[in-house]
Amino acid sequence: MNEQKHAEFLEEFIKCLNGEKYYEAHEALEKIWFPRRFEDNNEIRLLKGFINASVSFELERKNKLQASKKVWKNYVKYRQFLYEIDSPHLSTYHFIAKNIENIKNKTYQ
Repeated sequence: MNEQKHAEFLEEFIKCLNGEKYYEAHEALEKIWFPRRFEDNNEIRLLKGFINASVSFELERKNKLQASKKVWKNYVKYRQFLYEIDSPHLSTYHFIAKNIENIKNKTYQ
């Protein structure tokens, strides 16, 4: 996948998060993550974390609180890779992480 397509899927993820379309957000990042899921790559792990955050929000919406908390822990586990990668998408990743934290703090306390 080229960098432009990667960036487009990240933007789609952001739009879905902002629109509270958490399942669709998950699907947007799956397009990047799924083909590369077996790579030993921290950027791919970070994307998995972002996917877990959107899944957590969707589970919370469906009142599946225990499942949501479990998936959220996976996001937290992978979030650390934000500070360990070098990527042309790093500023977007920081924006996404901040957006996720804002959603968590505002909506799901």
